[in-house]
Amino acid sequence: MTVIVGYVPTPVGETALNRAGEEARLRGERLVVVSSSRGDSTVDPTYPQTSALPRIIAKIRSDGVECEVRNVERVRDAAQAILDVAEEVGADLIVLGLKRRSPVGKLLLGSTTQRVLLDSRCSVLAVKS
Repeated sequence: MTVIVGYVPTPVGETALNRAGEEARLRGERLVVVSSSRGDSTVDPTYPQTSALPRIIAKIRSDGVECEVRNVERVRDAAQAILDVAEEVGADLIVLGLKRRSPVGKLLLGSTTQRVLLDSRCSVLAVKS
């Protein structure tokens, strides 16, 4: 089967990607990285070339994990992009990063994380950085 990770080029996204790589290695499964962008600009920070993505992917591959990166451009709903890829590949696990939040912010997760947690047909691992 497959492990999916929703990636954004932030410390939280990098933590999720590293953990997803560990999970895929431990489970003997492949990893699919979903990197989405609204496509507003070629300097949009969600484009992988502006991030640590290539370095982290190289490390994951050197650990023997088959890894695929899917750049989903012009998407308005990152949660749906993650859920669609998970459904398409028959994912066993989705890994998402969580930001630290204030006491009030803890009442609500980020909308992408919340939607994936509620709508996923497979297990979801939420990782704090």
